[in-house]
Amino acid sequence: MYDFNTDAKVLWDYHHLNQPLERADCILGFGSHDLHVAERAAELYLAGYGKQIIFTGGLGRITKNIWKKPEAVKFAEIAIERGVPAEHIFVESESTNTGENIRNTKQLLGQKNISFSRYIVVDKPFKERRIYATLKKQWSELSFLVTSPQKTYEEYYEYYQYSDELSVEDFLNIMVGDLQRIDLYGKNGFQIPQKIPSDVWDAYKRLVEYGFDSQIIQP
Repeated sequence: MYDFNTDAKVLWDYHHLNQPLERADCILGFGSHDLHVAERAAELYLAGYGKQIIFTGGLGRITKNIWKKPEAVKFAEIAIERGVPAEHIFVESESTNTGENIRNTKQLLGQKNISFSRYIVVDKPFKERRIYATLKKQWSELSFLVTSPQKTYEEYYEYYQYSDELSVEDFLNIMVGDLQRIDLYGKNGFQIPQKIPSDVWDAYKRLVEYGFDSQIIQP
């Protein structure tokens, strides 16, 4: 019997960059359905890893179906609940995809007439590699490192078993879709290319064949 968790963990590990943390001027949290990202950003701020937080995200392809509030607004509320001063948070709440996240965040910084020399970027655990490759292409002058919620695959799996908003199947479909986007967007120039090892590709193909294909971009 096919054990999809084995292949899912291969993708999970590949998506992680495991970059060591360093202090920065600003923490940049990319919005999504994953509220753990907001918690991670707040944790880093409270630990002294950044002096400001920017949350970027409106309602994207997943959250437009489950939320009324923009992602960045919900993320800011969580950070404030955990003790981050509201005046140390900037919110960009109009973007609907990663490209807009980047463009609108640049515009926000320009409107506020502020700049930061070093960023910690926070995103989903299974989007670390994709956001890194995208920023390297779309915001090449940015000095940054990437991190994500410090949770295991098993912890995420359990979380979505009890979530009222998304299921385990949704979680796995999104992770599979992000792997495909690393390949496609590297080829079309939206991000810098990333080498995808053969064992990761094989795991991806088996997951798609098993039915985790709802977030795949069709030709």
